[in-house]
Amino acid sequence: MEHDVKQANVMAEINVTPMVDVMLVLLIIFMVVTPTLLAGFNAKLPTGVNLKERPDDPERTELGLDANGNYYINKKPIPKADAARLLEAEFARHPSDRVLFVRADRSLRYADVKEAMIVARKAGARVVAAVSERDPNAPRPPDADGAQER
Repeated sequence: MEHDVKQANVMAEINVTPMVDVMLVLLIIFMVVTPTLLAGFNAKLPTGVNLKERPDDPERTELGLDANGNYYINKKPIPKADAARLLEAEFARHPSDRVLFVRADRSLRYADVKEAMIVARKAGARVVAAVSERDPNAPRPPDADGAQER
C-alpha cells in the first residue's frame, strides 16, 4: 500500500473565514461597549451670556452632578457619602490649587447644588466655581482689541 501525496487532496491554503468571523464579532462587541465605558459624567449645563472661555485642563479638579444627583470627581463616578473624603484626597495631590469647578445638570434643584458646594468647602476647597455653557444665541463678547469676534 503505497500512499501517494499527490492524490490525497491536501489543501495547502489557510482558511481565513473563521478568523474573519471572530474579528467581526470582536469589532461589534467593542463598538457596543466602548461608548458606555467612555460615557462617564453626562449633564446638560446651564447657559450664560457673558462667559469667559477656558480650555479644559486635566489638572483641575471638577465635581460633577448629573440629573439624578450622582456625584463625579473628574468624570469618574463616586459614592455621595465619600465625596468629602475623595475631594480632600484630590486637594492633597495639588495643595497650592484648591479651586473646585462644579458642573451641575441644569435640572437639579438649587438645594442639591448648594449641598455639594458645602461638602466641597468642608473638604478644603478655597474657591468653588460653577461651570456653565455659552448661550448659542447670545452675542460674542468683545475680544482684547475691542472688536467683535465673528
